Amino acid sequence: MTRHIKTAISGVALAAAMAAAPAAAELKWDNASGGYVKIYGQVSPAWQSVDDGVQSKDTLVDNAHSNTRVGLWVVQPIYQGTFKFNFETALGLRSSGGVSQTNTPKGADWDRTDLRKVDFSYASDSWGTLYVGQGSMASDGIADMSFGGNGMTTYNGIGDFAGAFQFRTAAGALSGVTVGSVNPSLDGGRQGRVRYDTPSFNGFSVALAAGTDVLTPGNSDKYYDIALRYSGEFDGTQVKGGIGFSRRDRGGVDRDDTFGAVAVKFRSGLNFAVAGGSRENDGNYTYVLAGYESQFLSIGATSFAIDYYNGSDFGLAGRESKTLGVGVNQNIDSINTQVYLGYRNHQLSDPGTSYKDVDAFLVGARWKF
Repeated sequence: MTRHIKTAISGVALAAAMAAAPAAAELKWDNASGGYVKIYGQVSPAWQSVDDGVQSKDTLVDNAHSNTRVGLWVVQPIYQGTFKFNFETALGLRSSGGVSQTNTPKGADWDRTDLRKVDFSYASDSWGTLYVGQGSMASDGIADMSFGGNGMTTYNGIGDFAGAFQFRTAAGALSGVTVGSVNPSLDGGRQGRVRYDTPSFNGFSVALAAGTDVLTPGNSDKYYDIALRYSGEFDGTQVKGGIGFSRRDRGGVDRDDTFGAVAVKFRSGLNFAVAGGSRENDGNYTYVLAGYESQFLSIGATSFAIDYYNGSDFGLAGRESKTLGVGVNQNIDSINTQVYLGYRNHQLSDPGTSYKDVDAFLVGARWKF
């Protein structure tokens, strides 16, 4: 415990150093016809400390939930709609979700899989939005819905925190079962795709997409998905939710996922989220989050959250995975920065086999420009 306290102090020092970075002026250039070009990005370092019950590992990482990246927007009104082009790439820094007991990735190792978006779109209020290129599938973000600023520490993406670490058996041997493999959110991701979103009707919209993995060499998997979303506000109470279905065609062998989430935030700052999902013939889960957000300090909002994940049968009938997380996130509005401290306890049990818990801390900062 003393070592973890020292690690947390070191991480806070790192976050403070990031927070001291100067705020950047907006890199945006407007034209006379209402369009603009904008360059943006963020830096997202963190200190990760993981104890697997036998050994501990401390590593400087990039927070996989919202990694270091740069991007470009080109936006231009055309006729009765708006054309947009979005290019975005991560920088290939060592990911919090990629470090394990047996592997410490290079500090920086960019390859084409770090390309997040090469995306063209045209939006019209009357008929919706059409997307073509590398970008979000229709169901991307459905399982991760929540309110509050707690996303860097507590959200339905357990594997981003320390997902490559393996559980150890009661005897102390590495099991080969990773944290991320038994705690999936099933959420849709990004692919080279064609996607269509309907206009919003009383807060409801539908999206559907078809795509393929254009970034991983030798991968010809096909992806198809559809999602229903809702967003609304009632007397100051914010509500959003959605449900998605996705299919991954792996050479004629389908993998079907169904998942959804609902999130609520009250005027008081209290916020809650519930999510769940099922992979056909291979497991299901439930996820709950409770948080509170308020501006205790003049520098920006403070968010607290606790979440819990309960998974069953992922990879093995009778398997149970449980994860408890807590986090605190502090905004510093004047320099577009958030500093945070998060902790997760991961548990796993199989029929006839017990495992040691995996405890992980993540302390860091995200600076946006």
